[in-house]
Amino acid sequence: MSIVEVLLEKGLITPEHLREAMDLRKREGVRLDRALVKLGHVPEETLLRITSEQLSIPMVDLSDVTIDVETLRSLPAKLIYRKNLVPISRQNGTLTVATSDPFDLYAFDELRLLTGLAIQPVLAPEDEIAKVIKSYYGVAGDTIEEMTATSDEDVAVKGDAVAENEDLLEMAQEASVIKLVNEVFLEAVSERASDIHVEPYEKTLKIRYRIDGVLHEAAMPPQLSRFQAAIISRIKILSNLNIAEKRLPQDGRIKFQVGARQIDVRVSVIPMLFGEGVVMRLLDKSTVLYSLPQLGMAQDTFTTFRELIERPHGIILVTGPTGCGKTTTLYAALQHIVSPEVKVLTVEDPVEYHLDGVNQIQVAPKIGMTFARGLRAILRHDPDAVMIGEVRDLETAEAAIQASLTGHLVLSTLHTNDACSAPTRLLDMGVEPFLVSSTLMAAMAQRLVRVICQECKEEYEPDPDKLPPDFKLQPGEKLWRGAGCKKCRETGFRGRTGLFELVVIDDEIREKIMTRAPAGQIIQAVVRRSVRLLRDDGWIKVRAGVTTPQEVMRSSKA
Repeated sequence: MSIVEVLLEKGLITPEHLREAMDLRKREGVRLDRALVKLGHVPEETLLRITSEQLSIPMVDLSDVTIDVETLRSLPAKLIYRKNLVPISRQNGTLTVATSDPFDLYAFDELRLLTGLAIQPVLAPEDEIAKVIKSYYGVAGDTIEEMTATSDEDVAVKGDAVAENEDLLEMAQEASVIKLVNEVFLEAVSERASDIHVEPYEKTLKIRYRIDGVLHEAAMPPQLSRFQAAIISRIKILSNLNIAEKRLPQDGRIKFQVGARQIDVRVSVIPMLFGEGVVMRLLDKSTVLYSLPQLGMAQDTFTTFRELIERPHGIILVTGPTGCGKTTTLYAALQHIVSPEVKVLTVEDPVEYHLDGVNQIQVAPKIGMTFARGLRAILRHDPDAVMIGEVRDLETAEAAIQASLTGHLVLSTLHTNDACSAPTRLLDMGVEPFLVSSTLMAAMAQRLVRVICQECKEEYEPDPDKLPPDFKLQPGEKLWRGAGCKKCRETGFRGRTGLFELVVIDDEIREKIMTRAPAGQIIQAVVRRSVRLLRDDGWIKVRAGVTTPQEVMRSSKA
């Protein structure tokens, strides 16, 4: 029986699925089994399992296999990448090769001719094979090999070695450089990275991805540094930046599409000692917009915050360091309150995501379009609620307060370590105490912690000596952790959730604001009210098996 017949007989696909696959085969020329996987009717692992049974070819888990590095590196990277094969071992004249397509006989013949060995195929999923190849050869290893092969002399494109910008422009537009940069972007998207860091050092060029808030170095071929300037020039061209300017910082944007996903990239280029460093923030418009219940707030915090954003006027501040999800929280709040009866305007720098039903304004400081000026202008547009990207200075703070006093709900962010420091920060900017006390409704501090991977989550008995003093372990209590698996890149974590500290401004805190009391006194008043602080919220999530004590300690101070 053919593989497709077996799938039909076992009820894994329907005749309708088969018809769709046959249509795809006619249009694109792919095999029926591949068409079924591409359409999502059959998981690849299921197809491989059936193929293994039918052809008596064993399946392997590449994460449990020790690969002979010498055997792997003795073969050309171009062949390994093109055919998506992993030579696992060489023994008694036989080369064992992991493949996701046992019907690609041409690939086996090519290997046989190249090595002079008999070929023994074993089966593994395509994405697992790709990960192993990248871990040994590096991302875009075949492209680097091709670029190196076409250049006999060292085409050192580092620093000032390239004399003419025209040569650099030409080099940056070569197909191999374009392909290399594209593969870096695709790898970042597939790994769920939020940022790409391109970092030049004296003898190397490193590329790191920030995944779930933690930086991971990408496996890159050692020859990458030879093409440093070409890579950076290619990024500059995509960002509409000046490739000749290497002495000043530059900012730009790139837009690209991966399948149906629109990716917006914010690019920052800064001159460094050994070249230009680049950081790219990836904004995936299809996955970022959370609703309020998805943020991870405790039920009582969620209820209070929802009541606050439904009020007609006042200021609500979300505080925390860069990258802690403040903007995401504000977008979720705006999505909750926007309706045909409510007009919402925002002033942002930059506008990260487009929200339906919300009028969004981009700040442009070069032409005088600041947060304060934009805020004063939009008040003449009769809004019900206003969001300001960030309160950075006295002018913006005073404009926000005036908006609140004239009957508008104002949402904004502020860079402070905790919620209790928000009033003090406004006072430090020069805002009068009576204005802060009369307009500020609440301040909410937040942090992001990584979530334990659901695939490898396991219960364990912690060592009490390794836990922080403010976490009281109950007798016999067990906690959860991630053991590490393919889904989470062996980290034990996949995804992030928020820790929240919501402080509603009451009469006692208003009195302290009026007397310019320091943040420490406000914290004491908050603790007396039994408000849940960031660490307390973290310990609740630890006991619920959402995250680990180490994550809470990493993200929030004691």
